[in-house]
Amino acid sequence: EVRLVESGGGLVVAGGSLRLSCVASGVRFDDYAIGWFRQAPGKEREGISCISSGDGITHYAESVKGRFTISTDNAKNTVYLQMNSLKPEDTVVYYCAAARSKYCSRSHYYYDYWGQGTQVTVSS
Repeated sequence: EVRLVESGGGLVVAGGSLRLSCVASGVRFDDYAIGWFRQAPGKEREGISCISSGDGITHYAESVKGRFTISTDNAKNTVYLQMNSLKPEDTVVYYCAAARSKYCSRSHYYYDYWGQGTQVTVSS
């Protein structure tokens, strides 16, 4: 059984930082592409970052480029999202996802497995 569990969300003041973690069981990160998504109420799930397995190529949405960094620790089967310079508009639920592919995509249709999400709240 594949399971993804996010953690690290919380409340932070604008300009602050958080690091989200996504621990996977039942999959090997060596074989899966991983993405981070966020979704505001009533809006489509937005792909903000992803990392391909093997070559480790990363992609970022323009809205987070230069502020967020995705990384993996394959030994721990964990993917991280370091979020710096947080803004109130970053306030949403964040999800990690895994795709049975070497190459990642920021499209949520691409992914096979999802975590339950973690709430990030940025106060002004």
